[in-house]
Amino acid sequence: MAQNQETKQNPSEPKPCLSGRGITKVFGIGNKATTAVDHVDFDFNEGEFVSIVGESGSGKTTLSKMLLGLISVTEGEVRFQGQPRDISTGAKRREYWKNIQPIFQDPFSSYNMFYKIDAVLDDCLNMRGYRNASKEERTRLKDEACGFVNLKYAELTNKYPFELSGGQMQRLMIARIFLLKPKILMADEPTSMIDACSRATILDMLLKLRDEVNMTVIFITHDIGLAYYISDKVYIMEHGKFVESGPAETVILNPKADYTKRLINDVPKIYEKWDLDTVARK
Repeated sequence: MAQNQETKQNPSEPKPCLSGRGITKVFGIGNKATTAVDHVDFDFNEGEFVSIVGESGSGKTTLSKMLLGLISVTEGEVRFQGQPRDISTGAKRREYWKNIQPIFQDPFSSYNMFYKIDAVLDDCLNMRGYRNASKEERTRLKDEACGFVNLKYAELTNKYPFELSGGQMQRLMIARIFLLKPKILMADEPTSMIDACSRATILDMLLKLRDEVNMTVIFITHDIGLAYYISDKVYIMEHGKFVESGPAETVILNPKADYTKRLINDVPKIYEKWDLDTVARK
């Protein structure tokens, strides 16, 4: 009886919704093999806002594609909601994708430009089980989703994605996530191609979305300052490895790894003279 009590999980403890042990990705074979992600371990908990921070080429996007199931894992195990992830068939992969959805860096390549915006939103409703809902109900849901991101569905209907600005496209991607309500959102540099004002708005929307449905947000970024502002937990990635991880304040205010310190020092400060020698040495 005592043993059963010991193994029972404390309800107040955070529950990992996505975990990995020894996750590795190797491209190529033999002497031409390149290890993009090198034996990383992680636990992303329900309702957390997690940032994976690193420079270009550090392995962030490769890791996110493995977690989305878009590319295979060379070595290691991904666990979803405590169980080994199984995406071995098309049906199982589609079921997994109901629970994990992406927002990509480039909004212009995220849409099929031959399909109208209505088709994008209708696909989400069909995936959520509203295929047989009335036209009025589907319009109400699409209007609600667009309103969440400060867009008007009435102004978008019958338009094509290329008729929108980059910021509007990114907002529409978030409206799509609002309709799908996945357990996990993988946001890969979703603000890098839009202006500063729109960037703050997009981040606030992601936080609001996280709070509304207890969604886990995995935020891929090279901007350590942005990660500090928005994250509960931060993973610092260099050359395919996690060199440091923990609560955002702990990692960024008291960094241990030299790479983390360098990322922090590279953030420009308006009250300090910029040291461009560090850039020249890289």
